[in-house]
Amino acid sequence: MSQKPSLIRTITDFRRLYRQLRSGDVIIGVLALRPGEEIKVLDLAERGVAFFPPVLAQLLGRSKVAQAEVLGEYMVPGSFVAYGLADLAGKLPEFKAREAVVAKRDRAHLGLGVSLWPSLETLYSLAGLQGLTYPLVVQPFVPGARDLRVVALADYVEAYERVNPHSFRKNLFQGGSSQPAALTPEQQNFCREVMDRGRFPYAILDLLLDPRGGRPYLSEISFKGGLTGARLSQAEFHRRVAALEEDYIQQWETSSKTRP
Repeated sequence: MSQKPSLIRTITDFRRLYRQLRSGDVIIGVLALRPGEEIKVLDLAERGVAFFPPVLAQLLGRSKVAQAEVLGEYMVPGSFVAYGLADLAGKLPEFKAREAVVAKRDRAHLGLGVSLWPSLETLYSLAGLQGLTYPLVVQPFVPGARDLRVVALADYVEAYERVNPHSFRKNLFQGGSSQPAALTPEQQNFCREVMDRGRFPYAILDLLLDPRGGRPYLSEISFKGGLTGARLSQAEFHRRVAALEEDYIQQWETSSKTRP
């Protein structure tokens, strides 16, 4: 007699049943993985275990570096990942001597790992004198860019602009303020394209809008974040996420009953 497929909802059950899970089982929710546990997710995906959100989105949501590698085509042109000093050196010819750059430390939040440098040469010179925390995402600085946070769940989309006249960091935690913002159809399509590429069924996206025409660039994408400036409350956000999860479970249960 075949074993009934397993439905996993917690990180505790994920760890407890990891070795027993098999094709047809499903794991629901964003996993609070410890560093190094990503291999378990890849292993289970290879075994045929299903995930919601999908594995790619879960791994991207955890890491700025992963986002820059996979979703770099949607970011400010010239963005790259530095895994060591040689990567910074290799990019020096591409950057103008006076072109400012932003460096982002992987898995740092609230703008705490973001720094602005007058040039890549300056960052490289410092890195040559003392060790930096690698890997780093390095991007050309876009002066005057608008900073939008977009909340997208199924058909629901809203955006608000983060403003900080005293700093290039627009995070509310860093002293910024917020105001509602309207998204153009092109900007909404951009968000959906990014989400489709990363397999995000829902997301909170941070966009930079180029001051020369409003072209959007992806700054970061995640499954959770501050919603202080949004019309949607955290409670309603979680309710809508739970509804998406239940829809997926219903589809999984229907398909599991039709399997031979």
